[in-house]
Amino acid sequence: MENKHIHFIGICGVAMSALAIAFQKKGWRVTGSDAGFFPPISTHLEKNKIDFYPGWHPEKIGKPDLVVVGNVASSTNPEWLYVQKNNIPYKSYPEAIAKYFVKENSIVCAGTYGKTSTSSLLSFIFLESGLDPSYMFGGLSQNNIDAAYIGNSHWSILEGDEYKSSRWDNSAKFTHYQPTHLLLTSVIWDHADVYPTEKSYFEAFEKLAKSIPNNGTIVACADDKKVNEIIASSTCNIIKYGKDTKNDYYYSDIQLNKNGLSFTISNKDNKYKIETNILGDYQVANITACFAMAQIAGIKTDTIIKSIKSFKGIKRRLEKRYENDIAIIDDIAHSPQKAMSVLKTLKSIYHGQIIAIFEPNTGNRKPASFSGYADAFENADQIIIPRLSKIKIDQNDTETPANGKKLAEIIGQTHHNVKYIENDKELIQYLINNTKKDDCVVFLGSRGFRGMIEQLITCLRQ
Repeated sequence: MENKHIHFIGICGVAMSALAIAFQKKGWRVTGSDAGFFPPISTHLEKNKIDFYPGWHPEKIGKPDLVVVGNVASSTNPEWLYVQKNNIPYKSYPEAIAKYFVKENSIVCAGTYGKTSTSSLLSFIFLESGLDPSYMFGGLSQNNIDAAYIGNSHWSILEGDEYKSSRWDNSAKFTHYQPTHLLLTSVIWDHADVYPTEKSYFEAFEKLAKSIPNNGTIVACADDKKVNEIIASSTCNIIKYGKDTKNDYYYSDIQLNKNGLSFTISNKDNKYKIETNILGDYQVANITACFAMAQIAGIKTDTIIKSIKSFKGIKRRLEKRYENDIAIIDDIAHSPQKAMSVLKTLKSIYHGQIIAIFEPNTGNRKPASFSGYADAFENADQIIIPRLSKIKIDQNDTETPANGKKLAEIIGQTHHNVKYIENDKELIQYLINNTKKDDCVVFLGSRGFRGMIEQLITCLRQ
């Protein structure tokens, strides 16, 4: 791989930036472009001395050996047009992962929720055990391990995203990863912009489950009805986990506080006390899933338990950005269902107001998703909708996505205190003027909030 040049169109995504850094560490010369750059990704790229620039400039690309084309590149993107015109080799993100990361024993962590949490924790456990896996997860580790890495063992651990692979390939990203092992957390209709019906969404996961070979293993969350339906026709080894004592692995005795949680995992006649610094009672199921998969891979139980205890989690997953008189939390929750889980956790550990600033992803701005907003924010005392980031709309799409004002009206149908604040400075000032001791402000969304979190923290420190 050394001395080859790879260029990333859309490098500032969490996953794309991680892939870029992994290639650089294998000796490639890496360049990249994107529409805009925001912390923490921009900071991470700079730290790793990746050469990137804002905007689309074909004249800066040169003649790379490979171009990875992100979904941000539209059909009229100047760099994408340049690549095609000059017959430069290119791959989508999942195609690049499939070629350079997938190993003989391929673990894919998939599901509507928890795929980043499980793939990152499982990667950390494997690293701590000395197995040197190739891995990729879509987040920034608080343990300061890379989010993508090409190892030298026969194991790979990959976050299996169900979103479409590329503009020329509508199949789910996880279809490229040839899993021998599947960790399946949940299946609840999401990404209405790609999967217009529940049926089409579920079929993608059914195809994934059926692809596991007979000598492979599925570790599946039995608490999820759809997961049980999806794995019903699979012919491989099935290991179930959840809260029910009938499962192969079940959890109990959950204790939650501001500093983390503890609980018990039971398997057959064995009971294991688990302690972790990460927040969120919903993480108990994710940790149990990783515990089970790590045992299946032959990792010693003591190593698994120690790794879980020292795992600090992922940035933007209930990440504490500031805590003094008030707390500021940052989370990637970009759907009403994910927001609901986060808010439930925060309500159980913070005793003041919970003020949520929420920006949904593309699919959750579509009319088909509106019913999911009913009561989703019941654990927030206030909800603020900021100016929503611009999204690309397919010219064949007949559904108009909601703007910020419309979204506030939709949430306001089941919540009494919802505001739309279009101006970022006014939003920050509102938070400064309307928060008091013991309150918690949580930013929910997959975008970077245009630096508002950093600006708010700066103001609070003055």
